[in-house]
Amino acid sequence: MTSRYRLISVLALGLALTGCKKEGDLVLDAGVGITAVRTACPAVGIPDYTGDITTFRAPGSTTQADLDVSAVITNLRSSCDDGPERVYTEATFDVLARRSDTRGARTVTLPYFSTVLRGGSAVVTKRVGQVTIQFADGQERAQARGTAGAFVNRADASLPADIREQITRKRRPGDPDAALDPLADPAVKAAVQRASFELLVGFQLTEEQLRYNATR
Repeated sequence: MTSRYRLISVLALGLALTGCKKEGDLVLDAGVGITAVRTACPAVGIPDYTGDITTFRAPGSTTQADLDVSAVITNLRSSCDDGPERVYTEATFDVLARRSDTRGARTVTLPYFSTVLRGGSAVVTKRVGQVTIQFADGQERAQARGTAGAFVNRADASLPADIREQITRKRRPGDPDAALDPLADPAVKAAVQRASFELLVGFQLTEEQLRYNATR
């Protein structure tokens, strides 16, 4: 397996998920400071190459003639309960599936993961769940709903007071640092990154399935 595929496999395992990074919701106020600072709620997204899955009837085959079931995660939405000590985020999503052989009723179970990532690279938790899709006799397409949730400690998702003050402090024209972006300071940038969390959802793929998604 090439180094490219090793990297993609790491993405699916939640060790270096980078497909959904977000800049922390910082809002500039007319160039004199930052007045609105990031939310403690994790960003929610689907990592690259993990939003769809394809299974084949013959082991090792990737031809259209052997295609069995294909499915995609869509309509990913989230809600956040921003509590005083812990922040709870719940994600819901639809799985849209299609099968090539519509004869007979069939039940298909597909695995998915939910991973909490801190600072863009550190895995806090990872869970694997299942979504079950029911096909009626003669039915080509079906769908199901999946959910994922995660708790984050508010203290971990909050910026230290000195970093927050450095970011939000008003700067008047003529001040020595008026033209400087506080986020360019390595210490500030590192603190924002440490306090940034993501809840990432995708199919739990085998290496072969991941390779198929990345190269097709």
